[in-house]
Amino acid sequence: MHEWESLSHVRWDCKYHIVIAPKYRQKVLYGKLKRDLGEILRDLCRQKGVALLEGHLMADHVHMCLRVPPKHSIAFVIGFLKGKSAVRIHRKAGNKRVTGLHFWARGYCVSTVGLDEATVRKYIREQEKADKQQLELFR
Repeated sequence: MHEWESLSHVRWDCKYHIVIAPKYRQKVLYGKLKRDLGEILRDLCRQKGVALLEGHLMADHVHMCLRVPPKHSIAFVIGFLKGKSAVRIHRKAGNKRVTGLHFWARGYCVSTVGLDEATVRKYIREQEKADKQQLELFR
């Protein structure tokens, strides 16, 4: 059975697969920063009423499956997540800057999930394994 959310005048199920990358696609998402970034993104999603259904932080990009209420545009949500998380990352990093004054690259990748949510969530979970297998083929 499909689970629908509701607001005062709408029944909705808006899910998006999102990929964002650090500036210059630097491989900076390791160790403590990886743990901190996961907490930061979960907290920011909670602030806007966005459900983080699935997420995986790779060394040089982040995959997320989000359920976004229709009162927010996806561009607003991604702008909020990238902007606020960059500020928090720089505060935690202290005086040393992670990648200059900016943390995230300008663009992002987004696609609607639709009714095939299980396939998208499985892809996000197994992304790292698929990347490693692909690298092995090219060696």
